[in-house]
Amino acid sequence: MKMLKWMAAATLALTLAPAARAQVPLDPSKPQEIAGILSWTGDYQAKGFRDIEHIYKTHTIKRGAKVHPLPLAARQIDPTFSYDGKTWTIDAYMKAYRVSGLLVLKDGKIVLEKYALGRKPTDRWTSFSVAKSVTSTLVGAAIQDGKIKSINAPVTDYIPELKGSAYEGVTVRQMLMMSSGVKWNEDYVDPNSDVAKAGNKVTEPGVNPMVSYLRKLPREHAPGTTWHYNTGETDLVGVLVSKATGKSLAEYASEKIWKPYGMEQDAVWMVDPGNQERGGCCISMTLRDYGRVGLFIAGDGLANGKRVTPPGYIAEATRKEIDNGTPASPAPGYGYFWWMVGDGAYSGIGIFGQSVTLFPKDHLIIVQNAAWPKPTGKELSAARAAMWEGVRAAAK
Repeated sequence: MKMLKWMAAATLALTLAPAARAQVPLDPSKPQEIAGILSWTGDYQAKGFRDIEHIYKTHTIKRGAKVHPLPLAARQIDPTFSYDGKTWTIDAYMKAYRVSGLLVLKDGKIVLEKYALGRKPTDRWTSFSVAKSVTSTLVGAAIQDGKIKSINAPVTDYIPELKGSAYEGVTVRQMLMMSSGVKWNEDYVDPNSDVAKAGNKVTEPGVNPMVSYLRKLPREHAPGTTWHYNTGETDLVGVLVSKATGKSLAEYASEKIWKPYGMEQDAVWMVDPGNQERGGCCISMTLRDYGRVGLFIAGDGLANGKRVTPPGYIAEATRKEIDNGTPASPAPGYGYFWWMVGDGAYSGIGIFGQSVTLFPKDHLIIVQNAAWPKPTGKELSAARAAMWEGVRAAAK
């Protein structure tokens, strides 16, 4: 019940969208592609979410030769749950909330898997801000590899173009906690907001467009003191990982997660006008591979028996690191690009209904992909939280 109340209260503040135009249309003559992914509706939205690599420029995250198995559990579940004065089946919930895929893993085995909106198991679906949680995991991998010397290293060590800006003195950890203290406006209805203007085009040759924009912003708070949602900074962390490792995010994700853990299919990652993958948005993968990402996190960052992230890093990333400024009061808190959702659970969350949610006490992972009619909303998130509780009860 606490989880339901928190999700309903906090959703309007969870502005998890990508910077509005920091994507590269493959066919600039198509008005819907130029208008951007946030403007899509109906059938075009559902088709676009599963076909993003044919609409915008992406880089491929290559899979390896082996596939991590996801066996069917002996007992499949068929949850029902109460919400808004009604009893819901999973099928009714998926239809009402435009859910394209729902996957539940219990002890690493599939106990529920369903598809809708014309989607097949082999179809990818865009993640929106679930990508942030993958980016924070790649930071851990870069620390394990010695490419980032410490979670407390200054960001200017890896993005020297930020020297002399408001990011001087900000650490990698503070960026992951969304607490740089740099002033940023994430208002999607304001065409003059930072999120509407940042990263739209290359303005300084040789400098990533998001770096170019962010290094001109003023400071508002002392670093590490106040959580403030900033999609631009999550893209900045992606730039940091690429600069530290000397590899694109897609290459590094393939090397550290997709190949060694055994993802079933290639994934694709949307790039910005500077040809840099969006650290804060838009990896597309299959429903089962979202589940494998959850299992990789639940397994403490081990892939094929080898450590990808440092000991304890995943535990840090998925626990409350900051709550000053996070939505709702008292707030469950925020980790390293992971949301706390109550009762020890945590989630990678993206707009329009994307989520990878882990319930460690239940050994349970729930993945949802959707095409909600709007990016966020109290009622939308409350319904999803009610579904989570119904699944948890059925899986016990």
